[in-house]
Amino acid sequence: MRGELWPVSDVLAYLAGRWQVERTVRDLADDVTGTFTGTTEFTPLDGPAPQGGLLHFESGVFAWRGTSRPAERTLRYLPGSKDETPGTAVVHFSDGRFFHGLDLRTGHHIADHPCSADLYRGEFTVYDAGRWRTVWRVKGPAKDLRLTTDYRRAADSTAPDDR
Repeated sequence: MRGELWPVSDVLAYLAGRWQVERTVRDLADDVTGTFTGTTEFTPLDGPAPQGGLLHFESGVFAWRGTSRPAERTLRYLPGSKDETPGTAVVHFSDGRFFHGLDLRTGHHIADHPCSADLYRGEFTVYDAGRWRTVWRVKGPAKDLRLTTDYRRAADSTAPDDR
């Protein structure tokens, strides 16, 4: 697996731009699968990108149990500590609550997010300048899900010059 990883020295610079998104949502308890197809845009928050952070806006269509509907979400990617871990990010929900840290300097990262009685465990893998994946495993008393999302840099979005 190590040969497949693509280290990223600055996660905010890497993510900046527009990405095509394909997500599979699998309810493991009920053996039901849904899909999300759309785009994610990482645009500058405040100040020059990416130093001021990025706004993550995802929009598309979610198909679940025979019904398709528009879906969207917003997250904030802020710079991690420059003294301790330069090139990393801290991810927050749109309302400001902490979601998880993100360090892709090895091309791979695992993040946990406890939510009430559920645990969300995310695995982030970077394959190259234009392709990365997240796999979120959600377990709890009422949830048993796996969300696999593939991101491909949009044709009209330029990749960073270096990693």
